[in-house]
Amino acid sequence: MASSSDPWMKEYTEASKLVDDISSMIADRGSLPQSGPEIMRHTSAIRRKITILGTRLDSLVTLLSRIPPKSLTDKEMHKRQDALSNLKSKAKQMGTSFNVSNFANREDLLGQGKKAADDMSRVAGLDNQGIVGLQRQVMKEQDEGLERLEETVLSTKHIALAVNEELTLHTRLIDDLEDHVDVTNSRLQRVQKGLAVLNKRTKGGCSCMALLLSVAAIVLLAVIVWLLIKYL
Repeated sequence: MASSSDPWMKEYTEASKLVDDISSMIADRGSLPQSGPEIMRHTSAIRRKITILGTRLDSLVTLLSRIPPKSLTDKEMHKRQDALSNLKSKAKQMGTSFNVSNFANREDLLGQGKKAADDMSRVAGLDNQGIVGLQRQVMKEQDEGLERLEETVLSTKHIALAVNEELTLHTRLIDDLEDHVDVTNSRLQRVQKGLAVLNKRTKGGCSCMALLLSVAAIVLLAVIVWLLIKYL
């Protein structure tokens, strides 16, 4: 392949090292306990590296499509295509093994999955002018993919704004309900105080009535005793 100063080669070297690191981590995973926090952290680290690998592969596809046609021979172009396809195959296998769904979803969202591999196969047998035309077509398709992504982001933004408005409305309704509850509670407390005062007054009235009845009974008893003494 070309010199290591080539941007594509630098990116390819980093991606290859990342593949080796992931393979080593997968091999080390077999020596860890089947359950527990240690293997969970190790698996999470593997998934993060697989996601980073997917980003590097996207960069390699973009860099390869932007290489000037006359700067590489057909043989060198085919070598890079084969090397990239090999890395993508390993990355896909790793992503499937560790259920890294966002790796495949990102390629589908940007239209780079099978389409990118088809573009590489279509380069074979083309002359420089044909490669230039294919590169322009690929860049156009990538722009269209980004436009679709922008539409998706805007749609998500509108949904988020609608949800935010709904939450704001519910918050206002809850605040109004709390205000009504506070007013009702204050009124209930005033009624309870009034009932307590009335209860005290009622108890006081009963005591006075009992005292009057007791005095009347004593007087009546005294009168009866006096009459008995007088006439007996």
